[in-house]
Amino acid sequence: MADVLTGRMRHLPGDIAVWFFIFAELAVFGIMFIGFGVARSMDPATFTAGRAALHPWTGLINTIGLITASYLVALAVHRLRDYRAGTSGLLWGAIAASSIYTFGKIWEYAQLYSEGYNLGTDTFFMFYFFLTFFHFMHVVLGQVVLAVLAVKVKKGEYTGKDMNGMESGASYWHMVDLVWLVLFPMLYVLA
Repeated sequence: MADVLTGRMRHLPGDIAVWFFIFAELAVFGIMFIGFGVARSMDPATFTAGRAALHPWTGLINTIGLITASYLVALAVHRLRDYRAGTSGLLWGAIAASSIYTFGKIWEYAQLYSEGYNLGTDTFFMFYFFLTFFHFMHVVLGQVVLAVLAVKVKKGEYTGKDMNGMESGASYWHMVDLVWLVLFPMLYVLA
C-alpha cells in the first residue's frame, strides 16, 4: 500500500501471524460486545443498576494507565526504529503505567466481591466479570510481551534493523488498549 503523502510503500507492522491472532481476538471480543448489547436491550433496568454499583473513577484511572502505556510503547517503537537509546526504559515504563490498570482492576474486583457482587449476581455482572477478566488476562499477557521485548532490546537482540518482533509486540499491546477503549464506556458510561 503506497503512502499518499510520501509515495513510499507501507507495510503491515509486525508478523502476519500476530495479525491473524489480533483479528481473531477482536472477533471474540466483538461477539461478546454484541451479546452485551443484546442483553442490555432486553433488560435495561438490570444493566443500569449494575452500572451504578461500579467504580467509574477506577475505570477512568485504569484508562489513563493503559493510554499512557500505549503512548510509551509507541515511543519505544519509534526510538528503536531511529536507533536511539532508551527503548528498554520506555517499555518498562509502559509496564509500570499498565500496572495501574492491573492493580486497579484487582482492587475493583475485591471491592465488588466484598459488596456481594460476582459472576452469578445477574446478567450485567456476568458480562462485567467475564468481559473485564478476559481483558485483564490479555493485559497481563501484554505486560509479559513488553517485558520480553524490553529484555531483548537491552541485550541488543533488537536493534532497529529488524523491527518485526518489536512491531508484533506493540501491535498486540495496542489491540489490548483498543479493546479497553470500547469496554470502558460500554460498561461504565453508556446508559
